[in-house]
Formats: sequence, structure tokens, C-alpha cells
Amino acid sequence: MRDWWLVGLVLFLGTAAPAGAQVSIGIGVPSLDIGIHLPALPSLTIVPGSPVYYAPRVDSNFFFYDGMYWVYQSDNWYSSSWYNGPWAAVDPAIVPEFILRVPVSYYRRPPTYFRGWAANAPPRWGEHWGSSWEEKHSGWNQVDRSHIPPPAPVPSYQRPYAGKRYPTPQQQPVLHSQNYKYQPREPVVQQHYQQHAAPQQHNQSQRPAQDKGEGHNKGDGHNK
Repeated sequence: MRDWWLVGLVLFLGTAAPAGAQVSIGIGVPSLDIGIHLPALPSLTIVPGSPVYYAPRVDSNFFFYDGMYWVYQSDNWYSSSWYNGPWAAVDPAIVPEFILRVPVSYYRRPPTYFRGWAANAPPRWGEHWGSSWEEKHSGWNQVDRSHIPPPAPVPSYQRPYAGKRYPTPQQQPVLHSQNYKYQPREPVVQQHYQQHAAPQQHNQSQRPAQDKGEGHNKGDGHNK
């Protein structure tokens, strides 16, 4: 993990928001409605050779990685702990590299500038974001296959929360902390997770030791 990742968690709330996005205040931090309104928790499938899931039936560039959902839309990356948001914009400088390595073919709504790029290779982010980004991300598309982490369990507890039952931003962190015990591995995701998914978990630091680590599926590691 590169140390500079720990410095760059910047949320774009004005210039980064797509046209028509609604800005709201939820769980203590600004968040966005980016137009993702799914009827229910979508089916998620692992990208081969990756710890990242994609949603084959969702008409969006929709992914799940390290305990959070990620969407690429209108030239911006967004993340959330719930499948319909609210979403927070993520600076391109600190988008996790495993997300960036997802091949072009797994983008359900690829932007026009993806045309001509190899379907079985990652997008050419250096070409798109420029030399400054590329200089700071040397080797981003190189992965040691022997050190690919297992995928995070899908938060299947969210399945009943659909339609009118979808929780408010204030309810979401409570439900999340009660039902999903996985903690992100990547420092940059940990920071984002604590700001948006689990702001109340610091009050639970004195939970009994036997409670810690609950929720990890020791079978296939895909569901909780």
C-alpha cells in the first residue's frame, strides 16, 4: 500500500457532482443522489481473478469491493455502504487499484472514450486522467496474482430493505454496524468506510472480544 493514499481522501461535492445530483446531509457528512435507484440489492458476480464484484444485470458501472459499493458515472467515481446510496464522490487519486484494474468488458455503461480499448484489459486511466496521475500511480495495473485478497462478503442483510423499506441515511449506519462485521483492508477504504458507513462504531469499541470478527463467512466468503 502506498503511503500517499492515506493523504488524499477528497470528496468533490460541487464540481464533481453530475448535473441534477441532489446534495443532502446524512450521517454527519455531505452525500449525493447520483440517480442510482435499484429496486433491490442486485446480484453481484466476482470479476475473475479479482476481489471485485460487478452487477451484470444493472445498467450502470456498478461494483462492490472491500465492503463498499463503487460506481463510475459521468467521469466520476462514487462509493457507498448501501446499494442505492447516498453516495460520496471519490478523488481519482485514491480510487483503490483493484477497482481500477477491472477490465473494460465489466463496465455495463462504458463512456465513449473507452471505445477502441481492449475489452479484456483495464481502462487506460493514465491516458484519461493525464501524466500527473500516471506518475503517481506507476505500476497500478500490475498485480501479484499470489497476493490477491479474498473478496469481502456481500452485505446480503440489505436484501429485505427495498422500495419503501430502504433506510434513511441516519438509519443506515446502525443497520450496517449491527449486521455487517467485515472491516475494509485498504487504509483508504477504511477512512471512507468510517466516514460514511460506520460513524457510530467508535462507541462500540468496548464490545466483548468474542463479538469482534463476527460476520465473516468462513465458507465461501461471499455472503453475510
